[in-house]
Amino acid sequence: MAGLETSVLIVGAGPVGLTLALDLAWRGIDVMIVERRRPGEPPDPKCNHVAARTMEVFRRLGIASTVRNAGLPDDYPHDAAYRTTFTGRELTRVVIPCRRDRFTDRTGVDSHWPTPELPHRINQLFLEPILYAHTAAQPRIKILNRVEVECFEQRDDSVLTNVRDLDAGTSRTIASRYLIGCDGARSTVRRAIGAKLEGDAVIQQVQATFIRAPDLIHLAGSKPGWMNISVNPRCNGNVIAIDGRERWMIFNYLRQDQTFESVDRDLGIRTILGVGPEFHYEFLSNEDWVGRRLIANTFRDRRVFLCGDSAHIWVPYAGYGMNAGIADAMNLSWQLAAHLDGWAPASILDAYEAERWPITNQVSQYAMAHAEKEIKRRGAVSPLIEADGPEGDRVRAEAGRIAYEINAPQYAAGGLNFGYFYDRSPIIAYDGAAHPAYTMSTFTPSSVPGCRAPHLWLDGRRSLYDALGSEFTLLRRDAAVDAAPLEAAARSRGLPLTVLDIDGDEAAALYPHALTLVRPDQHVAWRGDILPDDPLRLVDQIRGA
Repeated sequence: MAGLETSVLIVGAGPVGLTLALDLAWRGIDVMIVERRRPGEPPDPKCNHVAARTMEVFRRLGIASTVRNAGLPDDYPHDAAYRTTFTGRELTRVVIPCRRDRFTDRTGVDSHWPTPELPHRINQLFLEPILYAHTAAQPRIKILNRVEVECFEQRDDSVLTNVRDLDAGTSRTIASRYLIGCDGARSTVRRAIGAKLEGDAVIQQVQATFIRAPDLIHLAGSKPGWMNISVNPRCNGNVIAIDGRERWMIFNYLRQDQTFESVDRDLGIRTILGVGPEFHYEFLSNEDWVGRRLIANTFRDRRVFLCGDSAHIWVPYAGYGMNAGIADAMNLSWQLAAHLDGWAPASILDAYEAERWPITNQVSQYAMAHAEKEIKRRGAVSPLIEADGPEGDRVRAEAGRIAYEINAPQYAAGGLNFGYFYDRSPIIAYDGAAHPAYTMSTFTPSSVPGCRAPHLWLDGRRSLYDALGSEFTLLRRDAAVDAAPLEAAARSRGLPLTVLDIDGDEAAALYPHALTLVRPDQHVAWRGDILPDDPLRLVDQIRGA
């Protein structure tokens, strides 16, 4: 078969690979994706949360509304409810409004976040088809289904990838400038470049079962939630609403002395639900998983990069597996496009690993620390938690308090969304100011170089992020400051630069300097009250020269 050519070849059409392709195409880059599955073949029912930062990306790509209007019914609560069993007594509830009320109900734990796009709870079963359809409609993107990578060879100016058609059995070669592995935890690309996963191999084992049970929603002990966590001394589990009607994912969190083989799956499901043998459900699939914290020792080998699960795997707390992968992709995308479009040298690509590897390590440590607290909580459930009377009430109240204290941060992970920063990047001009500390749930908006550019509403109506240019934007709080020398320096290097004037008390509080330079990924690249003496030197630094 004849060979093919493209600027960027992406391996894997999951959410990370599809979003990466969409962003590259949005930036004018031709992309090809190879995927083993057939068009429309559903993914596994995993990844139930789209973070605010990811929703901001979808907003820029024009699909945020489509994503938000899919998933659970519009009036179905996105709460995390803790009960003795799914049908038992409620202990506590982390309130997250349904999508109908997402931007009007301010009672949610994340309802006041500084963003134009709050998080959305949607299973990958519904998210991925939206991304796939939008991707397939882009003229700059070509998707090859039922195709797998056999091997590839890196050359000075290209990557030659041999792929095989799984149905026809034929092979062909794809020539690309760059190759990106978005092919998951068992990544072929990662193995081919010799990258090694390092970290904590097994943190927990979870017996996960995908079921259909139309009658279950009517048995909830109280108002149902998106997450429904069962807390009792016999079995600790979680019932996740997939469609809000009949499909559910049930997690049975195994104790250290248990194995997948030693635990009766049906008994575990019924214990978590709090139902007897008369209750009927349909088994759909086995989705067992092992919680790990593993990070590849490198995210790159010359012209080949890793994104998402191919680069890192960790316990899925705070909903940051897929979302961290999309953050990888957005970091890499603008840098690749800058080089391929000719306004940045290849050395800009050194920033990808320098920026993303430390953040991946930080986020994985937060997720692991939370997992350890939650595992400890599960192991300390009082046998009186289901008892009647004052003592049972006291035990349930205390269990609810502890569950809320430990878990509210993972459902409102503001720090992981907005607090992280790049503090060792070769393409950021630091000014010596300290980056504000953050936790899983807490953060301080900051314009310190390396931080996410703080969000604000312009004239109370328009999101700052909607007003930013497609590449670099100079936020100017004082229109009297002459930006012409920086604009001229950018033009001389071909670097796209937009100047945006902002004013008002909120802008002054969030952006204390007269000038703030924001990168294409909404992180601050530089700030100052006047332009540097040599604007060309600044332009060369931020473009990786």
